[in-house]
Amino acid sequence: MKELVVISGKGGTGKTSIVASLAVLAKRAVLVDCDVDAADLHLVLEPRVVRREDFVSGGKARVMPGHCTACGKCEELCRFDAIYFDGPGNGRVARTFRVDRLACEGCGVCVDFCDERAIEFRPEVCGQWFVSETRCGPMVHARLGVAAENSGKLVTQLRKVSQEVARSKGLELIICDGSPGIGCPVIASLTGASLALLVVEPTISGLHDFERIAQLCRRLGVPGLMAVNKSDLNAEMADRLEAAARRCGIEPIGRVPYDPEVTRAQVACRSVVETSGGPAARAIAAIWRPVEGRLRSCAASEAAGLVQLRAK
Repeated sequence: MKELVVISGKGGTGKTSIVASLAVLAKRAVLVDCDVDAADLHLVLEPRVVRREDFVSGGKARVMPGHCTACGKCEELCRFDAIYFDGPGNGRVARTFRVDRLACEGCGVCVDFCDERAIEFRPEVCGQWFVSETRCGPMVHARLGVAAENSGKLVTQLRKVSQEVARSKGLELIICDGSPGIGCPVIASLTGASLALLVVEPTISGLHDFERIAQLCRRLGVPGLMAVNKSDLNAEMADRLEAAARRCGIEPIGRVPYDPEVTRAQVACRSVVETSGGPAARAIAAIWRPVEGRLRSCAASEAAGLVQLRAK
């Protein structure tokens, strides 16, 4: 089983549009939207949900008014300013404390130091995750709640479920739409992946973002390929990006020109390779060939390694 993770140093580079096209070109793959903070792959692939589960992670504090003596220790110790003295009375005191659930970071300090045991701390439902069917194959995705945390843990859950789905359906490839940036959900998307495809844009900030994400791939030991999206908007910068990729040991495999057909395809809830034979569609199809070849070589290398290990 191979995992291809498509990532970018920032949002807005066209990563999801390329993932949707690769899903069509791959024909038999499990799709995962690991960009749980701003999921949008479903807008193109129109998934039909067949399984829905709550994502429970972390916890939030809640003052129980009937037990609160309004001593104020919780407010004093809360470093996130999430506790306020405007809760309801309880017969013993006119007012009690309450916790602002959006401001609470779930550290549990107030719970540990409340002498009256007046603060409860329960696991929190932070969102939902889904297994769906699409015209391109099974898809695993999620919806994180407003101001919810633990996005990295949710990404790990999605990848685990996608591997289970792949095994159950006999599919050998998982394509992940990774989170942008270099934070926790990106690390959770990349760790243990077979191959990363870095989608970059030809700008000064794009070069900076590429260098950060390339460094992360190197530290995690994930081999990488690079594609420049909207490359014709600044051909000189595209050259600089490809030179930087080679210095980082990442192979540049193609350039995708700006093409209005990409937007028209998105409006129609389709990938550009489904609706157009234009320059962007042809470029993405050309990019898929070396990606597919590298995935095959990864599989062959792992198989040879297993044979040697068994021989020992």
